[in-house]
Amino acid sequence: MLQMTDPKHILIVGAGFTGAVVARQLAEAGHRVLVIDERNHVAGNCHTERDPETGVMVHVYGPHIFHTGDDGVWRFINDHCTMMPYRHQVRAVVRGQVYSMPINLHTINQFLGTNLSPAEAQARITDLAESTITDPQSFEEQALKFVGRDIYEGFFRGYTRKQWGVDPTRLPAAILKRLPLRFTYDDNYFAHPYQGIPKEGYTAAVDSILRHPGIELRTNVSAEDTDTASFDHTVYTGPLDRYFQHRLGRLSYRTLRFERDVRPAPHQGTAVLNYCDEDVPYTRITEHMYFAPWEVQSFEKSVLYTEYSAAAGPDDIPYYPVRLIDDKALLTQYVSLAQNTPKVTFAGRLGSYAYLDMDVSIRRAMDVADMLKTSFDRNQPPKPFVHDI
Repeated sequence: MLQMTDPKHILIVGAGFTGAVVARQLAEAGHRVLVIDERNHVAGNCHTERDPETGVMVHVYGPHIFHTGDDGVWRFINDHCTMMPYRHQVRAVVRGQVYSMPINLHTINQFLGTNLSPAEAQARITDLAESTITDPQSFEEQALKFVGRDIYEGFFRGYTRKQWGVDPTRLPAAILKRLPLRFTYDDNYFAHPYQGIPKEGYTAAVDSILRHPGIELRTNVSAEDTDTASFDHTVYTGPLDRYFQHRLGRLSYRTLRFERDVRPAPHQGTAVLNYCDEDVPYTRITEHMYFAPWEVQSFEKSVLYTEYSAAAGPDDIPYYPVRLIDDKALLTQYVSLAQNTPKVTFAGRLGSYAYLDMDVSIRRAMDVADMLKTSFDRNQPPKPFVHDI
């Protein structure tokens, strides 16, 4: 077993899950860590807070549901909060009708006006699917091979164009491969064995992760205003292109805009209603009291967010990368720059320009911390990236 020699002084840019987990792992190994974040709170886009008007715990930057099959990650998050059982259910509005999501036997029977058994439904979808597509390259080709044109046009085309801002023919097929298709009446949105939401919200959980004598936290501080040269190493979880002052151009991100509304509780009767028709300008409406079902009976008023997706501008909060062909070419150039930048490791959704769920972010942060600890102990330069970009 390697023994740590000299403790390092590490700067971590970003107090979301990635930055917090790396900080905790390094602090527990005896290193000194400064975590900075330009916002006035921790937890990044997972930030939750009590709405002062209603008392509802609001997911300020949109809903986040913790789901995982990783035993170690599940143990880690439970060490820092009380995870409450939560079963995520989504409904979709298509041409004025409400359907069950993700697509399951109920959705299929609703949409087709049938009463099919699981085997009959699977056979019908096979008939509807475009079997001539053998190697789907785009989102649209994957959907047509997956469920056929009618279901694709109803549930996916318009919603996808609103969410991503481009035609589905320009998006990679891998995006749709994340979505399940079930021939049972199971409408549990996620299939992972562990699912839940922190009882006191995600911000309290990240606060707990950062609560260690070896960690100093400073909010309202940006990387650009920090003397990084005074640290032994930096872990950067902000946008990769921003670290290099966008010198090669800007990578494409999507951002979200929310319209907040307060109505008598309950209002829409479910946590999430997707609006799939393209002529409806928003993608979904979320009713936040349902993200804490253990509290739902206590509210007289309900907070709802109407969600709009748009291309992220210079002053917008980036939510998720687009990763079109042009972005991948530019990303390759930024990766090359990063690989020639000493004393910096890039991590997290923005630092690695990848769409990562929370559990994957935590696992990858643990991997980053392990790499750093090993590198420090062996007196070797840490890697700029731990995972493939």
